[in-house]
Amino acid sequence: MPGLDLDQILRAALKVGASDIHLKVARTPVFRIDGKLVHLKGAPEIKPREIKQTAYNIMNEWQKQEFEKNLEMDLAYTIPGLSRFRINIFYQRSSISMAIRAVPHVIKSFDDLKLPPVLEKIANEERGLVIVTGTTGSGKSTTLASIINYINTRKARHIITIEDPIEYLQSDNMSYINQREIGIDTRSFHRAIRAAMREDPDIILVGEMRDLETMETCLSAAETGHLVLTTLHTLDAQETINRMLTVFPVHQHNQVRFQLSQVLKDILSQRLIPMADGEGRVPAVEVLIATSRIKDLISDPIRTKEITMAIQEGNLHYGMQTFDQCLFELYSSQLITYDEAMRQATNKD
Repeated sequence: MPGLDLDQILRAALKVGASDIHLKVARTPVFRIDGKLVHLKGAPEIKPREIKQTAYNIMNEWQKQEFEKNLEMDLAYTIPGLSRFRINIFYQRSSISMAIRAVPHVIKSFDDLKLPPVLEKIANEERGLVIVTGTTGSGKSTTLASIINYINTRKARHIITIEDPIEYLQSDNMSYINQREIGIDTRSFHRAIRAAMREDPDIILVGEMRDLETMETCLSAAETGHLVLTTLHTLDAQETINRMLTVFPVHQHNQVRFQLSQVLKDILSQRLIPMADGEGRVPAVEVLIATSRIKDLISDPIRTKEITMAIQEGNLHYGMQTFDQCLFELYSSQLITYDEAMRQATNKD
């Protein structure tokens, strides 16, 4: 068979619990296991012809054309009965490389993922904007899939997801779900969101707010009474507000602050922390609930910097928590070590 035996590599990766797989020319495959990179022992170095053949084998004709035009491509790949994978194909040093993320078939519950109990309240929101943030690989897509699955098993809702690519496959249960993939089912996030407004949705999941147009359409969809779930690559709630503002022209900042204060419901910010027993990782989650105080702080540019303090003080009555409060809880529950808690802490005192 020409090319690499991709399925064999992916099966080996899942067997050792790898979350990511990296393939490039003149190196053996590399797995990310519990956050650390590990080389696949005994494997031969990858040849340019092999990885090119493998990449082209898993792309359809449209994807091949887009790859040759843009020199990169995101797509989903499935090994039936085993798992799905999100694959990014790109060039480096004039040769093809691949970064692969394993996406389990089974969608885990909030308890299984060790997410805070307040997630149930968030999943029961009827309208507005919910943002899940964090760095690449922090579990944003997994949390969103768990929220959709929670709704799907409890409520009759029409859910439209817009993803690049589709990661978790959602089956209709009590809800009716349409999943659209960028490049296959639609051309762009903002066009798909605009179209969704005419498709009678109750809930719209937008894989990522990448640009100004997508942010604008997400805010508009939330304003018109839909529940919009989406992600941003930011570290915490306060940075999320600031990042969204910087995407818009300065003359629109006051308007965007007002819009956000009206439609924002929750911001979840995640980091994955190595567990004390060395077996896997656990999410540390900052939770912002858009209370009247939080809305006032978003509206007022001078007081926005007080958001972290408001989250800390909203712990008892609203279930909010800062990263440091979550880290302390994880340490107290013996899920993470003292050293790891201190390493991750914002305020070590």
